[in-house]
This record gives sequence, C-alpha cells and structure tokens, in this order.
Amino acid sequence: MNKYDITGMSCAACSSRIEKAVSSLDGVDMCSVNLLTNSMVVEGKAEPSSVIKAVTDAGYGATISGEGKKEEKKENSFSDSETPALKKRLFSSIGFLLVLMYISMGHVMWGFPVPNFLKGNYMTIAVLEMLLTIIVMLINKKFFINGFRGLIKKAPNMDTLVSLGSGAAFIYSTVLLLKLSTDYSMGGFTNAYYGSFLHEFYFESSAMILTLITVGKMLEARAKGKTTNAIKSLMDLSPKKATIIKDGQEIEILAEEVKVGDIFIVRVGESFPVDGTVLEGVSEVDESMLTGESMPVGKKEGDKVYSATINLSGFLKCEAKEVGEDTSLSKIIKMVFDATSTKAPIAKIADKVSGVFVPIVMGIALITTILWLILGESIGFALARGISVLVISCPCALGLATPVAIMVGSGIGAKSGILFKTAEALEMTGRADIFILDKTGTVTKGEPEVTDIYAKSDTELLEIAYSLEKKSEHPLSKAIVKEAKKREITHKETENFKVLAGNGLSAEIDGEEFFGGNLNFVSQKCEIPNNAKQVASDFAEEGKTPLFFAKNNEFLGIIAVADTIKEESIEAIAELQNMGSRVVMLTGDNEKTAKAIAKKVGIDEVIAGVLPDGKEKAVTKLKKEGKVIMVGDGINDAPALAASDIGIAIGRGADIAIESADIVLKRSTLKDVPAGVRLSLRTLKNIKENLFWAFIYNILGIPLAAGVFIPFAGITLSPMIGALAMSLSSFFVVTNALRLNFTNIYDKKHDKKRKKIKKKKEKKQMEKIFNVDGMMCPHCEARVKTVLEEIDGIKEAIPSHTEKTVKVILEKEISDEIIKETIEKQGYKVF
Repeated sequence: MNKYDITGMSCAACSSRIEKAVSSLDGVDMCSVNLLTNSMVVEGKAEPSSVIKAVTDAGYGATISGEGKKEEKKENSFSDSETPALKKRLFSSIGFLLVLMYISMGHVMWGFPVPNFLKGNYMTIAVLEMLLTIIVMLINKKFFINGFRGLIKKAPNMDTLVSLGSGAAFIYSTVLLLKLSTDYSMGGFTNAYYGSFLHEFYFESSAMILTLITVGKMLEARAKGKTTNAIKSLMDLSPKKATIIKDGQEIEILAEEVKVGDIFIVRVGESFPVDGTVLEGVSEVDESMLTGESMPVGKKEGDKVYSATINLSGFLKCEAKEVGEDTSLSKIIKMVFDATSTKAPIAKIADKVSGVFVPIVMGIALITTILWLILGESIGFALARGISVLVISCPCALGLATPVAIMVGSGIGAKSGILFKTAEALEMTGRADIFILDKTGTVTKGEPEVTDIYAKSDTELLEIAYSLEKKSEHPLSKAIVKEAKKREITHKETENFKVLAGNGLSAEIDGEEFFGGNLNFVSQKCEIPNNAKQVASDFAEEGKTPLFFAKNNEFLGIIAVADTIKEESIEAIAELQNMGSRVVMLTGDNEKTAKAIAKKVGIDEVIAGVLPDGKEKAVTKLKKEGKVIMVGDGINDAPALAASDIGIAIGRGADIAIESADIVLKRSTLKDVPAGVRLSLRTLKNIKENLFWAFIYNILGIPLAAGVFIPFAGITLSPMIGALAMSLSSFFVVTNALRLNFTNIYDKKHDKKRKKIKKKKEKKQMEKIFNVDGMMCPHCEARVKTVLEEIDGIKEAIPSHTEKTVKVILEKEISDEIIKETIEKQGYKVF
C-alpha cells in the first residue's frame, strides 16, 4: 500500500474525482482519498509516477507521503496549519467588505452619512463598490483559481460553485454599471433614474459570498484541527532528548539520534526515548499513554520498556532495541493514521453522491435562472435565485461526514489502548453478532501453573517434561518450566525438537524419543491405562488441563496445569451478552477443561479440541450465521483472526496474531472488547447523523434557494444568506463529530440490547450406525471422523474403536455406499 499527500482539494467532489482518475489506472486495486487529512492510499502494482500523473492531470497535486522529513510530514497531516492563512484572508476581506456594505446598504438604503464628494454622485459610488469588490475577490482569488481550474479539467468542485456564484453577481453588476455609465454620458435622465441602478447592483453579494465562505472554511479548519487532538497528543509524547552512555560518559542527544544497541539511562520523572530492555535497576513505569492502564508497571532487569512512558521511581539503565519509526509509540501513531486514511463502507453513499453533485447543482442553478425568466421575472431576480442555488449547495459536508467521525473515534480508541487498523474495522465492530473468544491468554491470563502430577516419580517426570518443554513458547510449557525451576530440577539436552501445533511436541533425549501433549496425540504413541484416563478426566472436570508424557512406547505420567481466569473476563463477557451478542469459546484444549472454564465465566457455547485449521473452519462456519469477531492472542489464532469478519488481537500476544488482526488491544484486557463495540456504535451513529445533516441540508436548501417556496409561502433566500448557510454546514458536521470526545466507552449504563443472533435451528437429522473392523486406537477414530465429516451432508461422525462402530449423523440423505467406500479407503473394513 502506497500513501500520498494530496494538495488542491476543497470538497468531496475533489476527492471523488481523484479516486476515479487513479482507480482507472491499470494495476490499481484500490484507491481511497481522505478529504480530512488530504491524503490518499493506493493498493496495487501501479507505479507511483503514474499515480501522481493521474492526480496532476485531474487538476490536483500529489507527492509520496513521507518524502523528506517523515515525522514533519506526518505531523503536518494532523495540523490545522491552514487556519492562520484563512484568518488573514478573512480579516482582510471583512475590512473591505464593511466599507462596501456601509456604502451599498448603509448609505444607499438607510442614508448613512458619507463624504460630500459621494453625496448624489451615483457613478462614483457604483465604481467604488466595484473596486472594493475586486479587492475582496483578489484576496480570495484561490476560490477562482481552483474553481475554474476544476471547470477546465471537467472536474467542478465546491470552489467552482462559489466562484460561479460570486462571479455571476459581479459580472451582472458590472454590465449594469456599464449601462449606467452609457446613460450617464448621454444625459437626459433624472437623478432618481441613476439612483435606482444602485439598488440593482450585486457587488456586495459577490464580496459577501466570498467572505462568508471563508468564515466557514476557517471554522471548519479549526474544528478539523480539534478532531486530531488525540493523535497530536500522542505525537507530543515523543521524547525530544535522550541521555546515552558513550565511552563511560553521559551524553545528551536528540531522541531521534539514538541507535539500536545504544545504552541509555532514565532518571525519575523522565520519559524513555526509545523502546529497550532494562540492563540495571528496579523501578515502576507509567505506561498509561500507550495502554490506557493507569496502574504503574514494575520493571527490573530483562523487562521491556517503551518510548514515551515515564519512569516513576528508580534509576534505570537500558539498551535500545527499537528506535525511530519502530518504537511502539510510532507504530501506534502509524496505525491510527492508516485507519483514518481508509474509508468505512458507509462512506460509499456519500462518495456516489459527491461524484455527480456539483454538475447537478450547476444544472439546477441554470434551469432555475431560465425558468424565472420565462415566468416573467427580471434578470436580477432570476440571477439571484440561480446564484443562491450555487452558493447554498455544499458537497463539503458530504465529504467530511464520515472521515471526521472516523478520525475522532480512532483517536479515542488510541487513547484507550484500542487500536483500529482500518475505518472498516471501526464501523463493523458495532455490527458484529457473534464474538468468538480464544481461551488461553484471552479469557484466562495465559500464565498457568502446575497443580497435580500423576506418575511413579514426580521428580523424574518433571525432569523429562522440563527437558521437552523448555524450548517451547506455549503458556502450558512455561508452567512446567516454572515448576521445575521452583523445585530446582535440572533438564537434559534434547535433539530433533519438534512442535506439532495443537497437539504437543517431541524430542530425542540420550538417543530415545519422548513425547508430550494432549490425549489424542500421546495415545497414538503408546497405550494409556484406563485409570490414567480417568485421572485425566477428573482433572479436566476441575478445569485443569492434563498433559500426557511418553517415552518411546511407554506411558510416563500426567502433569495437570491450570490457568487463572482474568479478573475482568466475567464482567466483559456479561457486557457483551447484555448487548445481545452471542459469545462462543474456541480452544484447542480438551472439552471438559474448556467447559469448566466456560461455566465459570458465563459462556454457554464451547468449541473445544480444535487445531489451528480447525479454528479457522469453526470461524468460517459461524460466519454463515452472522457477522463474526474473533478475539485471540496466539500463533494458533492467526488463521482464525484472518478468517473472521473482524479479528481482535490481545496486544501482548504473538506478533503474527497482531499482524493478522484488524484491531489490537494494547491493554490485553477483554473489557476493551465491549468498549470497542460501544465506540464503534457511537461512531457509526455520529456518521449517520452527519450524513443526515449533509443530505437534508442540501435537499431542503437547494429548493429554498431556487425559490420553490415563493409561490406558496413567499419565502425567498438571498445569495448572502445562502453563502452563510453553506459556510456553516461543514462546521456543523465537524462540530457534531467532536461530540464523540465526550463518550465514555466504558460506561455500560446506556447499552442497548440488540436482538440476539441465535444458533441456527438444526436441520432434521438422520442417524446411521456402521460396524467397522480395524480401528485400534483414538488415532484411527480421528482419521475416520475427519474423512467422513468432509462429506457434504454429514453433520457429525462418532467412531468408537472399542465398540467397533461409527455413528453418522446426517443432515440430508447420503447413500450407504458412499460412506462405506470412504471408510474403507482408510484401510478399515465395513461389515
């Protein structure tokens, strides 16, 4: 994905025009232009040079985002740097406009005093009005340059409407002035005749339109600047300086100059300049700016520290690990910026309208003028109606309705440690029906402990288990390593270490092969006694995970490990259910253990004993019943996260899980899942409010400006009032989006319970039982079960090697021959 900075845009019609121009290029898969941040993202194989040329040919400017000083570029994207220039234009315009209004309305209409040389000098007054208007037009020449450039490029925009409206008023008034001049030179007319011309001029309207639109632009720019406050506050957190140790001396340098491997020190009250690892010292660190978590985090040797977090108590010496754009803070800023650069699905409505909005308005203005002339009205009256149509129409409000809300919503999420990678993720989170939660590390802490050992010798089994598990990163493995170290048990060196995801692991010790893992895996390697199976079953009933160990073909014993449920999980799950969401636990752990944990946290639906690809299949199946969100943290969750409609990764999980997800929870707490749903729902509501305002404004404003209500209610709208309405419309939209900042996403008082998506009614089922010879173990059962359940129409296969039967549950009629043939292909005999 390539990013570009765009210049010259003034409204949604501009962004729509650029999107069409770039999307038409060969090799462009997706193009999204953001009016709020003046940015564009393009996916595909198209060369940047061709993309930039397409934008330039459309009448705008484009550069690759990040050229030159990256941080400066990025910061400018979130600034309201337009405001000072607009303020200067506005104050200059107001100064000349007040003089113009005093003469054209104050003196001519209400008799305000003027210098003697102007009294009764209608020609001089008219020329003075024209000159003052020209000055205001020159001050606001940008409207005319951009507007007529867009017209020439066949891409009219808001500036085109403004420049046509103001220009038409000026040209009409200038033509009247020329007639006045001609009549004046010929003589023979009364002063009343000349004075009547002053009431026909629209010079003040021409200047007022430009000034009022500038007022709106300035208010919009300031409001837009406030929408990025959350992101700018993150940028402001970036430390400016760092103290490093070089040649035994403390040296103060700029934080951006710190390199990987540098040794830096952080004293009490100072911020960490980059991400690193503690080498010396003990302290507590405030990480709330990154995670939203207010409680300090203890740090000691070997712990990670993060850029912009604050050292609260002790002196720390650290080694730099990630610097510059690789720090956690920079990645968060980039993630939020990327989210605001994309478009939410709901924005497509406004995009379609914006693409044709300006040409349609120009057509309506022309038709309005012609119709009033046909109805016998004066040229001045008809022109005023047409100009009012041009200046009241506002495509800006349509273009800003979605991005401003997405920007504010993303910023609120970032401050709370909820990072949305795309605008689509922010919108769709609130529309999810089913939440699938991984167990270990998501519902539970992922820090299990050894609770029981079933073996002839606890020490010998722990020594073997320690040797096997010490190379694994799985939380259950870490529990065994922790217990062995606690008992001061040593490990042996292993060879040919292998991990079989979702099953277990194997390795060679002193030339002999050892295995560790779940029942299905280890039972394929050796015969497990029935009493051991019963013990394991009892462990599972208690919510413990039994791990089996074997040496060659010899069963060694069982180590039971139990994970601790996160304190906030029960409340978070209850909140999701109270919102009407269906919550499912999905885990590779055995069914008894999973159900024991699920019961404690209030989850009724459990899918257990599935491998990583099984998790993906489970997600795909549930997607047929509604919009699915998957929440996980491990490597084995990555396929399921990618397969879901929206994937949510626990921030302290595996990197691949975070990469596969659409949302990252930096605080690693399930409480942020319902909080993210609330933020999504309120952002979506805000977008709908903005779109409603933008559409209803134009639907009512354009007919009013055209004079549709004159015959019925005598209501007219002057061009100046139309310009004022246009100037405020975008400001209202942006201000409405800013109301999101008052949202408390952790307040569950106002949660509205949606209609819960229930499990689909099971189709009428048929059962068939087949006698099968040759199944010798659970491994055989697993093979038969897998191949049968792949047949369309078979809901479930339940094989039993002890009873030598396979029960097949059918959702539709399938011939016995197909089932028989499938089983026998695996080497078994059906009789």
